[in-house]
Amino acid sequence: MIISMLYKVTRRLLSLRRVLLLRDTTKDAELLVLRHENAVLRRQIDGPVRYEPADRFWLAALSSLISRRRRREIFPVTPGTLLAWHRRFIAAKWDYSARRARTGRPPTEAALKKLILRLARENAQWGHRRIQGELARLGHPIAASTVWEILHAAGLDPAPRRTGPTWREFLTNQAEGITAVDFLHLDTALGRRLYALVFLEHGSQRMHIAGVTAHPTWEWTVQQARNLAADLGTRMDSLRFLLRDRDGKYGQSFDAVFQGEEMEILKSAPQSPRMNAHCERVIGSIRRELPDHVLIMTEAHARQVLTSYERHYNEHRPHRARNQLPPDADQQPIAAHELEGRRLLRTRILGGVINEYRYAA
Repeated sequence: MIISMLYKVTRRLLSLRRVLLLRDTTKDAELLVLRHENAVLRRQIDGPVRYEPADRFWLAALSSLISRRRRREIFPVTPGTLLAWHRRFIAAKWDYSARRARTGRPPTEAALKKLILRLARENAQWGHRRIQGELARLGHPIAASTVWEILHAAGLDPAPRRTGPTWREFLTNQAEGITAVDFLHLDTALGRRLYALVFLEHGSQRMHIAGVTAHPTWEWTVQQARNLAADLGTRMDSLRFLLRDRDGKYGQSFDAVFQGEEMEILKSAPQSPRMNAHCERVIGSIRRELPDHVLIMTEAHARQVLTSYERHYNEHRPHRARNQLPPDADQQPIAAHELEGRRLLRTRILGGVINEYRYAA
């Protein structure tokens, strides 16, 4: 639209009656054409002569002021080329294809596409219609076919089940009712190996270190299971599964303690630590934070160290799975907006191997 108006204004200005009366319009137009041609040639000395849209616009406007006979001598292009430029200009003026491309349904926003892919990856059992419903609940109205196209373009199957759940996903989904158990081994300063039985509640991330011994027999293991059942008390009612490996130190008597509480025993496959990934991770944290920095002297010393760490782990240590809350905390502490004038207290655990921080009341 703007180019069409400029073209009309230019032609009107060049064909004004006042200009025709005062000057030889034809000669002036020829001079303007020659000057513009010279400018084009200077602009492209080392390459072929190419006319830009502005050049075609100017030459087409001047052509109406020059006779047909003089056009062949003055213009650097043939009349056929000049007419082709004019036809192209008129065709572009009445071409509405670009306008039609801008109409209709707008494209899906990149942020919404990212949200759709996130929902699909985090919920393998959701199909494209279930994702559409969740988006509608969040205030994003979108067609189910659009969700299907986005998933298909990303290489995700829009069917309800894209991939089977991993062990990490399965354990997370069943976290509220699972307790895992595994053995932690420690080496004393003199090379004696000690064993501790570690229980972990998946839902609350609460850890229990049942006991320490140098000879973990099945009788000792059964006794630790009884001690744990007595300590948990009524909390045992919310637990449905006990996850353990196939170590012979557990035995049927060990399982019977938990089966008496109506819990089901889940045994991991041989040499498959990922099937008990949460407990393995906790044991790894214990090893990195204790034996790597503390020399264990005796069995009693090991029991004292592990008891201190258990208290720190359950009452103070933040956990990402619980929004940085320790297992025994139910809500976030009050936000501290003013730091000036507040005294920060440090509590040394195990002689400073671990530090806990609190503001003074």
